[in-house]
Amino acid sequence: QVQVAQSGGGLVQPGGSLRLSCAAPGLDLNYYTIAWFRQAPGKEREVVSCISVNDGKTYYPDSVKGRFSISRDNGKKMVYLEMNSLKPEDMAVYYCAFRGFLGSGYTCSDGTGYTYWGQGTQVTVSS
Repeated sequence: QVQVAQSGGGLVQPGGSLRLSCAAPGLDLNYYTIAWFRQAPGKEREVVSCISVNDGKTYYPDSVKGRFSISRDNGKKMVYLEMNSLKPEDMAVYYCAFRGFLGSGYTCSDGTGYTYWGQGTQVTVSS
């Protein structure tokens, strides 16, 4: 069974920064699309960043573009989400997730078919 372990998160003031980490020791990240999701209370889960295995391109919704950055270290089998200029509306539980190649017609932002998930970590943005 593939285990995925997240770390990071916590409480930060508006305008602050956090880095989330995701360890996936059982996966070869060269063969997986990687995404960070978030879910706030009463809201649907959404993709906040992803890297497609198809072409290596990254995706960010407008709500986080320019503030969030996804990266990976294939050798260490680690994925990161750097979050800057955090806003109260960024407050949510964040999850990393992975899926294999589905086909050229899929985009990492579609949020579907993710097989392996981290346990989630709370990000609280408050003064």
